[in-house]
Formats: sequence, structure tokens, C-alpha cells
Amino acid sequence: MLSPSLAATLLAMLVPSAPKPETGRPNVVVIMADDLGAAELGCYGNANHDTPHLDQLAREGMRFRTCYATPICSPSRVLIMTGRYGVHTGWYNFTGRPGSPTFRNPNYRLSEHEVTFGTVLRDAGYKTALAGKWQLTGERPTLIHEDGFDEYCIWAYKEYLPEGVTHTGRWEGKGKSRTARFWHPSIMKNGEYVPTKPEDYGPEIFTDFIIDFMTENKDDPFLVYYPMCLTHTPWEPAPSKESPSGKTPKGLKYNVESMDTQVGRIVATLDRLGLREKTLILFTGDNGTNNAGKGQVTEMGARVPLIASCPKTVVSDVVSDELVDLSDVFPTVLAFAGVATPSGLEIDGENLLPTLEGSKSPHRDWIFSYLHRYRLLRDRRWLLDGEGHFYDCGDRRDGKGYRDVTESKDPEVVAARARFASILAGLPAPTSIPPCPYVEKHRERLLNMSSR
Repeated sequence: MLSPSLAATLLAMLVPSAPKPETGRPNVVVIMADDLGAAELGCYGNANHDTPHLDQLAREGMRFRTCYATPICSPSRVLIMTGRYGVHTGWYNFTGRPGSPTFRNPNYRLSEHEVTFGTVLRDAGYKTALAGKWQLTGERPTLIHEDGFDEYCIWAYKEYLPEGVTHTGRWEGKGKSRTARFWHPSIMKNGEYVPTKPEDYGPEIFTDFIIDFMTENKDDPFLVYYPMCLTHTPWEPAPSKESPSGKTPKGLKYNVESMDTQVGRIVATLDRLGLREKTLILFTGDNGTNNAGKGQVTEMGARVPLIASCPKTVVSDVVSDELVDLSDVFPTVLAFAGVATPSGLEIDGENLLPTLEGSKSPHRDWIFSYLHRYRLLRDRRWLLDGEGHFYDCGDRRDGKGYRDVTESKDPEVVAARARFASILAGLPAPTSIPPCPYVEKHRERLLNMSSR
């Protein structure tokens, strides 16, 4: 006769065990630098800026030669989170300016009209966090939480601060009209104002928050969205261990390098936590660099870096000629997480995951950008800018050596222009909107440069 303990042991061997809870779901980290054209990084050919962490991320993953944002931040921020062009969201311009929903309706709330990747992944069981620069809509106390993020730590405009709270740190801008984002910054974390000290540096606070969030949630799948404050003006000094003053000089170079340092800290944390191989990192920018494309509906205004890395998923050391724009981030994030696109949601982006995994099939035939009523369209060879100039780019992707064929009657050019017109017919520009002084100022600068 079997003993009770031996019988129990044999029974356990014969009866299948109950399924274990799902484990090992992948993580996603999306980083979007502020005012960063592709040409600012070492891996894109910049010999003046030292960006070792992003250069290494590119070597370990895939770098795209041509990725388009929009030429200014608010439309790009909506685009990357929703996968939808302005023709569907109404976001053609900076918030509050003509061509944005908040121009005619100051009470517009993104969460009432759009679905973000934060909302979709949170509903699928992901822990979600946002840090850095929001610069969109929402009301206290549900600001940012209502757009899909469990936790957040942001640079807080005075309008974002809780009722009755006054910023006690630095101010920036003309007439010191804006709360500071860099030294002695205005910080709000999960609805609460966080007092800072003169030696506190905003980008380090945001990165510290992300590191803490990833550490606390290392056993759960998470989404981190980090729209950085760097490299936007003012180009203030950045922290420096080498300088006796503890700070670098002022300038774009040092802000780019500080940005690279923050990215490096996030990657190092994923390594330390043992999460690097199951985490997709996407790094990009929201528009071209200030005074070098930003605000112009040209390739310099729209072309931003895109670096993707995940050691077990993304093929390494690849420079891709596939065309990408920021609408592709939404479906790519969902596909990597194994989460379906919500039923009935119309998106413009295409899932980039097959390309990241090594597929040789073309990702998409064209990419699109826009600002106010001006539009930019590109395929592998041809480019139509916001002023109606048509270019034969050959196999170039960096703005150099393009041939202006606007007036050409060559059949090949005529056919390409007809194809572009057909595409743009499905992407109509907004009508009946007032002129935008910001857009016209940058447009006038571009036209003056073109006439020289």
C-alpha cells in the first residue's frame, strides 16, 4: 500500500499543473528629443557632437536614414502617440495656434478625441509612465493620467501647477515669462508640485524618475515615454564632471551631449536590471533643430533621427533606407507588445516590426509631414516640399545633391508628380484657417535664403 505522501507525489506527476501566470512580456521605451534634426548625432555624420551612447545604440540596432516628424512639436507629439496624421486628428500646428484644435476650442482635451499608445498598453496590463515635456492638453488633476499614463514627472508650465501653488525656482524666456526647465526647474510629479534647488537639473530629474519607475516595475511589462526637454533652447550649460565649475559652456553641442548622457543612463539601467534583451528602445526627435530647419516645411524641418534597438528582436548594425515617419511608432509599439489595435481605430502608421526583425520587404512607399496648410511628401527618389518645389533626390537622403525639377517636363518627372498629387488628394490641407505668424516668419526666412 502506498503511503499518503508517495501517492500525492505520484498524482502530482500524472496531473498537469495549472498554467502559470503570463511572464516575460516585453517592455517599450520611446524617447523623443526636443528640436533635434538627424544631422546632430555622430552616427548621422556629425563630427562636432560627441554622442557615444546613441552611436552605440545605433550599432547594436537599426538606424534609419530617413524618418519624418512634423516641423514643430505639438503635431509631432500627437502623431507619435496616436499614429494619426493631422488630417484625422486636426493637429496641424502648435497648440493654441491656427491649425490646432485648441485655437478655436481652448477646452479641447486630447483624451476625449484620440487614443494614445499609453492608453492601449495600460488597458492591456502594462505599467505606463511619461517624463519630460508634455506641452499638450488636459486639466488638473487628471492631466496626463487621462491620456494613458499611470505616473508622470514633467516640466510644469505655470498653467499646469496645482491650484494655489507658485513656482519657487527659476524662470526663463523673454521677461522671465516661463518656468525653467533646466536649472532650478519647475517640476510636477503625479499632480504634485516638487520644489527644486538651484543645483537641480531638470533632465537629470526626469531620467531619475524613469530609472526609479523601471526599477520598481522590473517584474511587470512597462511602457516609458520620454519626450525630453533637451535640446530645446535656451541652450544653457549642462552638468560636467570635467569642468571646475561643474558645468559645460552654453551651446547646442553641450545640450546634445547632455541628451546623449541621459539616454546612456536609461540603457545602463536596463542592462543592470537584466531587461535590455526584452525591451524595445526607439529614439527619435520631434522636429528639426532650432535655426536649422525647425518651423520650415522642408526636409530639414521634418527629418529626425530614428534608432531602434532590442538585442533579441532588432537586427544589429544596420543602416536602413526604409522610409519611416512618426505615425509608424504607434502600430510598432503595439505589435512589439503583442497588443491589437483597438477595433475601428483608423491609423495612418505602418508596423515597422518586420523591418526591425530583418524583413527585406519594403516598409512603405512614401512618408508625409505637414505644418499649418503646408505639406511635405517623399518617396525613395522624389520629394515635394511645402513651397511646391519638386526634387529628384536620387539615392541621397541627407538633403545634399538633390536636383530641383519643379519646372521639368520630362515624362518621368510628370509621372512622379501625378502620383504625388494622387496621394495628397487623400491628405487634404486644412482650409479656412487664419494665417499663422510663426509659420509665415519661418517661411519668409526660407524664401529669403532660397533667393540668394
